[in-house]
Amino acid sequence: MIVSTINVNGIRAAVKERSLENLGMLPWLKETLADVVCLQETRANDEQLAEALAPALTDGWYLASADSHLKGRNGVAILSRHPIARALIGPDADEFSAHGRYLEVDTAELTVASAYFPTGEAGTDRQLEKERFMAAVAARMDVLRRRRRDAVVCGDWNIGHTENDIKAWKANQKKAGFLPAERQWLSDLLATGWVDVVRVMYPDVTGPYSWWSWRGKAFDNDAGWRIDYQLANRRLADRVVSARVERADAYALRWSDHAPVTVSYA
Repeated sequence: MIVSTINVNGIRAAVKERSLENLGMLPWLKETLADVVCLQETRANDEQLAEALAPALTDGWYLASADSHLKGRNGVAILSRHPIARALIGPDADEFSAHGRYLEVDTAELTVASAYFPTGEAGTDRQLEKERFMAAVAARMDVLRRRRRDAVVCGDWNIGHTENDIKAWKANQKKAGFLPAERQWLSDLLATGWVDVVRVMYPDVTGPYSWWSWRGKAFDNDAGWRIDYQLANRRLADRVVSARVERADAYALRWSDHAPVTVSYA
């Protein structure tokens, strides 16, 4: 099984405005070897998402999605080459059931979740909301961990775990996304048995980053953040063959401010 995750930063822009001829999200979907693709920040309702992805669905991809009660915000989805047997919207927490931030499916003997964590803002209600979502996802992952079925939780976590995960970590120590409490929460989650499979494949190195600002020379200088993770349960993590960030060859070839994070499981 090959699983990819990508924050598309608006599905309609990713398949139209930002796409060059023979480049962009739809050609990437046509060429990828992934069996499952997790999407975040689709910024579209279910109908708009299906319309944007119509060529991919015609090619045989199956789609599950969770849109947001806020127009043009959030939204997560999962594409699979295999039938989707079950879908769960929201991490079993009423507050987030309609936020378009968590979708979990069973497909091809694997449970896959696509999660889009709030950005947060230190010292504000936005950060408190992020922390409540973090708690809800952790509780759901505890349920998944106790099952015998292999599972992987993918997405934009909006948390840089260590200094190796953010180029400008010194300047961000008091900002949401690199706060000590957020980083400790992720450490505690990994301590329960979940595995950051990309970091296992790239130990003790900076990056590989998966997000770069559209502004300035962040992409050209590789001044990014590694905030797009695949956390697998131990059994599945032991079967990792390869992992990579599909960084565009040039700024002009980007169809999102994130890059796909792709992991192959034996």
